[in-house]
Amino acid sequence: MNVVLISEHASPLAAAGGVDAGGQNVYVEHVARGLAAAGHRVDVLTRRDDPGLAACVEMAPRLRVHHVDAGPPCFVPKEALLPHMPAFAQAAQRLAAVRAAEVVHANFFMSGWVGLALQRRLGLPLVTTFHALGLVRREHQGAADTFPPERVEIERTLVRRSERLVAECPQDRADLLRLYGAAPGRIVSVPCGVDTNAFRPGDRAAARARLGLAAHEFIVLQLGRLVPRKGIATVVEAVARLPRTMPARLVVVGGEAREPDPAQTPEIARLQALAQAHGVAERVHFAGRRERHELRDWYVAADVFVTTPWYEPFGITPLEAMACGTAVVGSAVGGIRHTVIDGRTGFLVPPRDPGALASHLAVLRAEPALARSFGAAGVHRVRAEFTWDKVAQELARVYAGVRRRETTLRQPAAVALPAAGFAS
Repeated sequence: MNVVLISEHASPLAAAGGVDAGGQNVYVEHVARGLAAAGHRVDVLTRRDDPGLAACVEMAPRLRVHHVDAGPPCFVPKEALLPHMPAFAQAAQRLAAVRAAEVVHANFFMSGWVGLALQRRLGLPLVTTFHALGLVRREHQGAADTFPPERVEIERTLVRRSERLVAECPQDRADLLRLYGAAPGRIVSVPCGVDTNAFRPGDRAAARARLGLAAHEFIVLQLGRLVPRKGIATVVEAVARLPRTMPARLVVVGGEAREPDPAQTPEIARLQALAQAHGVAERVHFAGRRERHELRDWYVAADVFVTTPWYEPFGITPLEAMACGTAVVGSAVGGIRHTVIDGRTGFLVPPRDPGALASHLAVLRAEPALARSFGAAGVHRVRAEFTWDKVAQELARVYAGVRRRETTLRQPAAVALPAAGFAS
């Protein structure tokens, strides 16, 4: 098949750990690679955010990434990108026609808006993965959610008009049904995955030596985007509750720069102040952003990986930690509740509960054999259920199913966009 993947703000070529670079970038990259490796021709469309980027980059045989001109060629927060989607849609229409696209897979609601335009103009079947839902975000962030109000109506239109909606975990499916009234028959469940060649068990002592981490410390790792909703403040507070006699250290990997810079990554400044206020500044280490090929050492070096977001549509980092044989303690929310089996591959704790997190960290510190058993079980679970090859195979079946259906051109319901309708 000729497949178009749209990911307006999350390029598969971007480094993970930045403000707008996280799980969606990883998802799009590995889905695209998996499809191309299986023989499909894949075109990824993402917004140009740097004037020096080539118009087209060949990532692999049969896989191209197109940098679409839509808005200024510089970083724009994704919350401010919606007005640029008409321009993106015009370019996407030309590319899809030239590449003889047969199916469109939109990632995130703004890519979905573009997908609706392609569905309308070219009659292409549309598959949508939201990665995060606006109404769920509002439930958890309230006034801190700065996405434009049009987001929810766009999502509702996508729920009605996408041939298939990809739910990444049971919670995602439940939210589509509860909040958006999705037709159950349109929802397909396909999880995210892990590159088990890149993320695999290793020698902890050797990894620590390479990273300059002390051999005797109980290392708690937090890795990913540094934004408040990821709940890293809860981890800092939990570390503050551990006995001072316990040689423990929280290592935080992520941010906008390789050298941790509170000016570039405001969340670092906030967390540093919190650690200082709790008297544990010396036990919290910020490592800065790292490239994906460097991440395995950090996972392997840790005694436990912690991820305690307020909510999480899926969460790839817990799977990466599990693939490296590291025990996981995660919030009992969203996809984490699906991927981490409580008491078998790690522990699940309530979000925003530093006391519960601290008590489970203390258990793993006191019982290293239990932590090792969690790690071994995690490796087995990931390899059995969450490989990218399996994800790509399942998505290819979804695409084939919608491609075979009779697709009729439909005038989409009006979708309110800032000062624009669908691009002509």
